[in-house]
Amino acid sequence: MVRRIDVTGAGGVSLAAWEFGDPPKTGDQVGDIAGAGQGAAAQAAETSGGHEPRPGVLLLHGLMGRASHWAPTARWLSERHRAVALDQRGHGQSAKPEKAAYTREAYVEDAEAAVEQLGLAPVVLIGHAMGALTAWQLAARRPDLVRGLIICDMRASALGAASQREWESWFKAWPLPFATLADVRKWFGEDDPWVERPSPSRGEFYAEVMHEGPDGWRPVFDPEQMLTTRETWVYDAHWEELTQVRCPALVVRGLDGELGRAESQEMVRVLPHGQYAEVADAGHLVHYDQPDAWRAAIEPFLDSFSD
Repeated sequence: MVRRIDVTGAGGVSLAAWEFGDPPKTGDQVGDIAGAGQGAAAQAAETSGGHEPRPGVLLLHGLMGRASHWAPTARWLSERHRAVALDQRGHGQSAKPEKAAYTREAYVEDAEAAVEQLGLAPVVLIGHAMGALTAWQLAARRPDLVRGLIICDMRASALGAASQREWESWFKAWPLPFATLADVRKWFGEDDPWVERPSPSRGEFYAEVMHEGPDGWRPVFDPEQMLTTRETWVYDAHWEELTQVRCPALVVRGLDGELGRAESQEMVRVLPHGQYAEVADAGHLVHYDQPDAWRAAIEPFLDSFSD
């Protein structure tokens, strides 16, 4: 089961959160949570009747991603945790207002609002790429809310202007609109100049963020908003915020991903309570490329919170 829970983010932006698994029900507890601010009450309902609350986990996707990318991980987590994935602003089914802020501050405040309104604290944050940066910035800012952190394939170093120009050119190369989802899978999995070798999982990843319009398939996000979002972090390094993360933190990289071994190990060294894991035969989309190995990499870390 998956249900949508509405969250009010920074500046009043409407966000869609998705809870996976069957929530415990007691007495005459009613079904879905319909509005922001009701999450704490729902979590309290889980403790009634002598039941211990399930530990909360918030999953944050990367740039261009969406909550549904976390579905296999979240369903697995829901066996022992209260697993919620967030569509971040400009993504998925969350609002995409043109004049809203797409800054680091706004994304972190959105995640903070989700944790508080859903009653997930103290939460374990699991973030991929941009979502990982949001997660460690929130952990640094609000240590009272976060008890654990998993960083999946996100660099702490500055990427620079050349990287942003490459992304601008890449978006322009997309052959939009795609006639079919099969065309989406083929282009992103095989024909995209950024693909070094065929990657069916990459094709599936991008098929998940397309929707059909009158002229064919286009992304659910605005590429210009994605570039605006990205430029708020690519010019800066984020090492100092790592030093401020006080909870246990696990850095996970795909061996063929964007986060190199040397940088990942330096991130572990900088984190006050850092740990390291790597996933073989995985690229940047670690949890998509090797889902079983991904789960095996993070399970011991998650288990440590139940000791």
